[in-house]
Amino acid sequence: MAPKKPARVDNKAASPARSVSSGTATPVPKQTQPAKGEGASWSAVLRNLQQHYVQETPQRTKLTDVFLVFLFCNGVVQFLYCVLAGNFPFNAFLAGFGATVGQFVLTISLRIQTTESNKGNFTEVSAERAFADYVVCSLILHFFCVNFIN
Repeated sequence: MAPKKPARVDNKAASPARSVSSGTATPVPKQTQPAKGEGASWSAVLRNLQQHYVQETPQRTKLTDVFLVFLFCNGVVQFLYCVLAGNFPFNAFLAGFGATVGQFVLTISLRIQTTESNKGNFTEVSAERAFADYVVCSLILHFFCVNFIN
């Protein structure tokens, strides 16, 4: 059995611009951090992400994403109202917040099942079947939330 080599060899004699990797005898230059003006800035990255989203995402998925943003904002407003104004009818707050969170989760599930890149994971489920499941589960969720209000 061959002796084990150390995972990292510290070579203090090496120059600061070079480092020695643990299995080779040739020095490897260190990668330096780009200067402040070099490389992609955050605005360029976000612009590229936004352009890719607009060009590559189907209209149905964009509509689902807009509804998800609405549900998220609705949940934030409900939570802020509970913190700032109080939660006197606590059952009403819980039912409303639960409906918002539950609908958000169901919508995420619908988005995952209907996205083109996930078709391989959901071969038995068509887009129509996923939407029918979404509607039925939403009705059940809202039935429980309305009954929880009293």
